[in-house]
Amino acid sequence: MSKLYTRLAVVLFLVAGCASKKAKFEDYVFKTKNEEQKYQTAYNKSLKLWNVPYTEEDVNTSFGTAHVIIAGPKNGKDLVLLHGMDASSTMWYPNIKALAKNHRIYAIDFIMEPNKSNLTSKPLSSEEIVIWYNEVFDHYKLKKFDIVGASRGGWIATLLASQKKNSIDKIVLLSPAQTFKFIDKVGKTTSALMLKLFPSEKKFSKTLSTFSTHPENISPVYKRQFYLANKYAKSNSSMLKMHPFSDKELQSIENPVLVLIGDQDVINSKESLERAQKYLPRSKTKIIKDAGHFLTIDQSKITNDAIINFLDSNANFVSLQN
Repeated sequence: MSKLYTRLAVVLFLVAGCASKKAKFEDYVFKTKNEEQKYQTAYNKSLKLWNVPYTEEDVNTSFGTAHVIIAGPKNGKDLVLLHGMDASSTMWYPNIKALAKNHRIYAIDFIMEPNKSNLTSKPLSSEEIVIWYNEVFDHYKLKKFDIVGASRGGWIATLLASQKKNSIDKIVLLSPAQTFKFIDKVGKTTSALMLKLFPSEKKFSKTLSTFSTHPENISPVYKRQFYLANKYAKSNSSMLKMHPFSDKELQSIENPVLVLIGDQDVINSKESLERAQKYLPRSKTKIIKDAGHFLTIDQSKITNDAIINFLDSNANFVSLQN
């Protein structure tokens, strides 16, 4: 399995290198302005699925513009949302009503992916990713805030929490990618790689079926945006830098952490939860039944309830029974 993963990584790296040579420096994600406009139109339509009051803001940073969507009561506890790879902040549409009921939401578009953030520098290193997010946190004066990260967003949340200086309180990791171990079922995830290399509606449908147990639950409006993200956005090599965290790095995270994965997830397995239980001092873990990698869509109510109960709870941290 490790050999297969290595081969896939090499292919992705080569594709990323070719794409970066073709792409203009000032337009990191999209190849043409027309593609960007089509994607942004789809993004705006998906954002309407939130169906709660929200505002959009752009924050100037050292590396470009950070796009942030803000919702929820101003006096609610601050909650940062970090989306999955190529999913953008619009992905939270099945969850935002529950999460924004009592929390002040800051959904941040990752700057190296298709969304409304805009990278104006070279691709960021892990250290620069930390700096970028902290600039956004400082802009909003966020202190003792909670954070929810899905897939790659879960890896980033763990990266941020592993820093000696951070202002994070509670953490929720939704099927975090390559956080506790490398991809569990590498062979099955090749559909996502093929979609990147040779985008088509058929490959997109296959990818959704691989990562979701209920792709029929995904809004057609959001599907359109997600497909365009894969069709137009150039592949980048940043995923290759996402190595599982060491025992020492995980042990340094003293925050309360909830880790949720689906019972049919192709990215994580029970081994992920076992490592979380062993090395995260204050962790809770749970497997969501009849769910794949897309927990927020496959079992939105169960996932929403688990997140809210954890964020609102002051109970002791003992691993949950599956």
